[in-house]
Amino acid sequence: MVKAFGYNANGGPEVAEFLELDPPSPMAGELLIDVRAAGVNPIDYKLRAGAYGPTDPSAFPVVLGAEASGVVREVGADVEGFSVGDEVFGAVAPGSGGYTEATLLTADVSAPKPPQVSFEAAATLTVAAATAYDGVTQLGLRAGQTLLVNGASAGVGVAALQIARDLEINAIGVAGPDKGPLIESLGATFISYDDDVADQVRQVLPDGVDAIFDLVGGHGLRVVAELLNDRSKLISAADMGTVSELGGHLIQRDRGRRVLEIVAGLVADGKLDPKVEDVRPLDEAAQALAAVEVGHARGKVVIVPA
Repeated sequence: MVKAFGYNANGGPEVAEFLELDPPSPMAGELLIDVRAAGVNPIDYKLRAGAYGPTDPSAFPVVLGAEASGVVREVGADVEGFSVGDEVFGAVAPGSGGYTEATLLTADVSAPKPPQVSFEAAATLTVAAATAYDGVTQLGLRAGQTLLVNGASAGVGVAALQIARDLEINAIGVAGPDKGPLIESLGATFISYDDDVADQVRQVLPDGVDAIFDLVGGHGLRVVAELLNDRSKLISAADMGTVSELGGHLIQRDRGRRVLEIVAGLVADGKLDPKVEDVRPLDEAAQALAAVEVGHARGKVVIVPA
């Protein structure tokens, strides 16, 4: 049996519980790994809460966690490029979760973990860093142009600012008033979020910005959109309805091994720090998820089985 943390019904934190499950077996296209670390993300509690619709009862129990790193124990059929004993990271396979001792990864959305990258750091790359890379690169900015990252202090935003820096793109990070030191440490110009955020930006850049990568949506997106004349350079990872209404579009995700290898390489080369600030044992999975859900987490939160 393997220990896991998940839920048997949609709801608030009170529905989450520890589970004892049979060890999983890889199907075609999957890797069975001994989990060394699992990233904690907002999508975890949103799925538990039923924010994207109620979970099919036949899927219960559900193990929390969308991404993990570990060591390959078994390779499923039709998988190329991986062997037993490899250190890897990636997206959990459908029906699997990361908050556990052993899980299944989708091989096509997994990559080798460079030896210079810790398991804890690798466990945070599949969701946040890969999303950041997809967003920044699809905007097609040249060196010297300006990118505004709206909601820049969480995992995707922190990675986006660093990727922009590596591409010599001038970045502006919009975040809460206490996030200035973090944003500026990443080489970006800090703007404190408020209804006058556009005026604050125009004091620095009277002509506005060349692109906006939104991670907030709603009113926060509307407030900054006026800084951009070319709405084809407006993307959001948070609010498809509002960004479409404003003339922009939703981020286009790659979700493949290539991007995972790129972001892992950036970490290995010291160009990207995923800011893992809170590492918790599996026994504290509830507290780890709560830190993200209530917004008290600074940097990325990671769960380790041992």
